[in-house]
Amino acid sequence: MFFHRRGTEITQRFAERFSLCVSARTLRLCGEIVFLLFVLSTIAHAETHTIAPTQSIQAAINAAQPGDTIQVQAGTYTENLTLDKSLTLTGIGKPIVRGTGQHSTIIVAADNCTIQGFLIEHCGSDLQQEDSGLLLKSNHNRIEDNELRDILYGIYLLKASSNTIQRNVIRGRPELEMGDRGAGLHLWNSPNNTITDNTITETRDGMYIQSSPGNLITHNRVTKLRYGLHYMNSDDNNFEDNIFSDNVAGAAIMYSKRITLRRNAFINNRGFSSFGILFQDCDDCVTENNFIINNACGVFLEALRKSRFANNVIAENDVAMQIYSSADGCEFSGNNFVENLSPLQLVGRETNTRWQQNFWSDYDGYDLDSNGTGDVAHKVQNVFEYLEGNFPRLRLYFNSPAAQALATAERTFPIIKGSSLADAAPLTKAVSFNYPFNQTETTRGSQLVLALISLLMFGIAVATIWKGQRQ
Repeated sequence: MFFHRRGTEITQRFAERFSLCVSARTLRLCGEIVFLLFVLSTIAHAETHTIAPTQSIQAAINAAQPGDTIQVQAGTYTENLTLDKSLTLTGIGKPIVRGTGQHSTIIVAADNCTIQGFLIEHCGSDLQQEDSGLLLKSNHNRIEDNELRDILYGIYLLKASSNTIQRNVIRGRPELEMGDRGAGLHLWNSPNNTITDNTITETRDGMYIQSSPGNLITHNRVTKLRYGLHYMNSDDNNFEDNIFSDNVAGAAIMYSKRITLRRNAFINNRGFSSFGILFQDCDDCVTENNFIINNACGVFLEALRKSRFANNVIAENDVAMQIYSSADGCEFSGNNFVENLSPLQLVGRETNTRWQQNFWSDYDGYDLDSNGTGDVAHKVQNVFEYLEGNFPRLRLYFNSPAAQALATAERTFPIIKGSSLADAAPLTKAVSFNYPFNQTETTRGSQLVLALISLLMFGIAVATIWKGQRQ
């Protein structure tokens, strides 16, 4: 870096002039300090421009210098914008950036930009060209506190990493057929982003994530669309405290490894071949402390390997679990299975999925020693449910007297062969859960931010004094 090198040279000449003995390490440290002072001085003298509704935001962008802030007053600005330098674009009173109806309304091509406080609308209609409310093609940006409406894609991250997308409201085009819309948040080849506290509705998919590892996705609300989460070929992503409700399907997670889902809610996702969470051809996933309630199918497992489901509430689904025999090495422990119409549909002859110490609301065993664990195993399937997995048409007779009689006969006469799948140590009381936000982490984070702000203010003061002395 040029200024870092110049800082080291200046320090070295100063030492030589005054015959000081300075080590190479000290020279490097002093060079870094000089470089930091230069950066802080630049920040301290960055300009702020204010734009009125009669002016052009793009013209102000073209005239600004990197690091400047452009404040946009309330009003409607009919233009497409391209940020090709590092700028902060701040809306005062929620100004409207209305696109021309072609291409993306805002394109961010430079790193280290901030866009906050705008209503963004009316992009183009070409799915192949990624027409978006906001098309992000760069890194280390912040997109926050915006509202997007009448858009094809909402926020599209195209080869964009280490961005923060937070507190945005995204609404699609409900007049279009669902397949003709874009996703609310679309990530392609975009790793290590933080996506938090956004609301997405009436798009095709809430979040479409492909080839994008290492993202943190928290506190988002996704509703009234096709897939709340559509996810492919993206390893090592974390989903925490999100709500996926009233969609055709909650989450479809495919061809990925080491996915973690904690404290999410998958509620009332119903439609043809619908589910709360679907895993297909995945490895080493963790699903903990989630609410999976009132879905057509709660959890769908096909070719899911070495994965764990713990402390989830799986309740009031038509089918709690649909598991293919290709699922391998999965384990359910400490979950509450409550009032599901059917606990399990097994597709195939057998599964090595394990159930251990779960609560089952239909458990009819006993606990003589009162240790909280049933003294007899709980069969996950009765004989009719066992047959139903491979003969779906039998579901028409699920609650018929014949089906109930067959289930009773299996319990009474062991000569009738049913499923051998069982929870060997079922719980007799439901597991209680508590989901408080982590106050310790929040407090530490706030303290860190305050410390950084204090350091920054001190640095700016030093830089300003230093520059004044030079003048």
